[in-house]
Amino acid sequence: MVSDAPQEGPSGTPAERGEPWWPVALAVLIAGGLHVVLPASYRTAPRWLLPAILLVLLAALVIGDPGRIDRRRPWLRAVTSVVIAFITVANLYAAGRLVADILTNDKLYANNATALLATGGVIWATNVIAFGLWYWDLDRGGAAARAHRPFDNPAFVFPEMQHRDYAPADWVPVFADYLSLSFWTATAFSPTDVSAIKHWSKLLMMVQAAVSLLLGALVIARAINIL
Repeated sequence: MVSDAPQEGPSGTPAERGEPWWPVALAVLIAGGLHVVLPASYRTAPRWLLPAILLVLLAALVIGDPGRIDRRRPWLRAVTSVVIAFITVANLYAAGRLVADILTNDKLYANNATALLATGGVIWATNVIAFGLWYWDLDRGGAAARAHRPFDNPAFVFPEMQHRDYAPADWVPVFADYLSLSFWTATAFSPTDVSAIKHWSKLLMMVQAAVSLLLGALVIARAINIL
């Protein structure tokens, strides 16, 4: 068991430095809601299954680490990874089905380009949330570890870490920063203002960019063809 005793670092205790749960919880709930609105062939059955699983696991996380995220427990890390994995696998399944349908079904959304773009947009948005959660959970050992040792072994270099004149000396990324990184990776297909400095972080960003590029190119091309 990892000790929760405060360690040397910025002022304040780990409980004071920890992130609030609500941004992460909101992102997980939005991802579950987006999955529900997908057409039946692109989502899990029954419709309520994935949101129910996410809600139960999320409740376990919040109960196990109430208040701000600062408790370093192996089971909390495991449950967090399972939550993100459920979102990722379900969304990759939807993306795979949509890509396969575009490539093999000439009549897919034959008279409704708007529905095709909406379906692709839902999958793309969920992809942004899923990878944002992965970046948030894996960088520096996760949110709880960052509360104890904020500056240890980063996988991403954010601009605030390089321009201390414009950010507090004890600045540490939170979920919004990782979500922004995920969004720009999915839209610009590049790191933009954030540098990945670990092999796993570079590879993960490559995977996200590849999924977004493939999905976006095929959906837009098919929609233009319909129009």
